[in-house]
Amino acid sequence: MFAVIQSGGKQYRVEEGDVIRVEKLAGEAGDKLDLTPIFVAGDSVLTGTEAAKFVVSAEVVDHGKHPKIYIRKYKSGIQYRKRTGHRQQFTAIKIVGIKG
Repeated sequence: MFAVIQSGGKQYRVEEGDVIRVEKLAGEAGDKLDLTPIFVAGDSVLTGTEAAKFVVSAEVVDHGKHPKIYIRKYKSGIQYRKRTGHRQQFTAIKIVGIKG
């Protein structure tokens, strides 16, 4: 059985035992989370209000930062060059179970 959850504006396909990185969430390592799926599939496919009856249990593993990405801007002819960097923060969560 797998489910599709939404976190931070993105959707993730998860199964029991998966460890995924999502946008930073509040909580310390070891905290429990309950997420509402938008899609559940196994013996049958459930969406909408049927899928909302299920609960995806998760546990916070740790927090961290993704590798740095560099953004470069350039405009020809006017000697404009700009370089900035960004490191997105994440929360690693482990899917404990899908119950419904």
